[in-house]
Amino acid sequence: MKPHILITAGDPLGIGPEIIAKALAIGQTRAAADFTVIGDTRALKNAGFKSGFAPVVPVDAASLDLNNPGPGARPGLASFKAVKLALKLLKKGAFDALVTAPVSKEAWRLAGIRHTGHTDLFRCETGLQPLMTFILGTPSGGLSLANTTRRSRHRRTPHKRFPLGPVRAALVTEHLALKQLPGKIKKDLVIAKALLFSAALKRLGIARPGIILTALNPHAGDGGLLGAEETQTLKPAIAHLRKKGLRIAGPAPTDAAWAAHLKGLADGILCLYHDQALGPLKLLPGAGRAVHWTWGLPFIRTSPAHGTAFDIAGQGVADPSSMTEALLFAAKLVLKKG
Repeated sequence: MKPHILITAGDPLGIGPEIIAKALAIGQTRAAADFTVIGDTRALKNAGFKSGFAPVVPVDAASLDLNNPGPGARPGLASFKAVKLALKLLKKGAFDALVTAPVSKEAWRLAGIRHTGHTDLFRCETGLQPLMTFILGTPSGGLSLANTTRRSRHRRTPHKRFPLGPVRAALVTEHLALKQLPGKIKKDLVIAKALLFSAALKRLGIARPGIILTALNPHAGDGGLLGAEETQTLKPAIAHLRKKGLRIAGPAPTDAAWAAHLKGLADGILCLYHDQALGPLKLLPGAGRAVHWTWGLPFIRTSPAHGTAFDIAGQGVADPSSMTEALLFAAKLVLKKG
């Protein structure tokens, strides 16, 4: 039986409706699962969504001007209500997974919503501390979820579309101002996120994953000359994790950590903050197909690894690749349950 996957259409003035319409126009996508979309019906129709693609549960924004893309309270509220409805349906067990199109954090703020995005909302609704992971090298490329590594060196066999091997990155912190980072990087947080990441990699079929942890400061602190976080926080966290049997290296400078991961010397890279992961990831070949996967929730959740792109919304030029991969990846995760 096909997975039953719920899609929220994101901000109706962003590219969410367009990338959903384009992704579901592909026969291979529709063959992978039965989809249901929650969103603004007018925005979806305007973006080229056809009734035969999937059923639509309407959550319409009042007085929406589709010719004026940008953050606003009304579209922000509509996108929030769509996600809240999705959570209600997921709790009832009506769907196997959730794929979310991008919302605007600014629009949510304008609508008086205190959450800073999907992950923050899910955290508050479930009481859990999920992990943001980013995967590049997903099902439509013919890539298995399982590791292709030789056990002794954990090197991976390159795939022709992803010559550096599949990329698996995760975040210790999420959407946070840089000036707040030193106070947020705590030993217990690093330990918790590393354990979650190890479990996520095992879920992808990697029996004994190896992780490399990035440093916070340049040159990994240079022996304390450029900061003490590496010696006072990160190294003790790594020592604790190794005692628990985790295969983890670091803290390594960001460039060295990424080089090690891309060479296949680590199955995943655990980054301390947003741009340590997303900056390098988006420079890689095929980066437009990267997928965000939120691990640690009571349901499967994926999303495209990009934002609302208001600057190109309504022009018909949005690339649906990341959304397509997010849909296919969610379907494959459902089928690989257990």
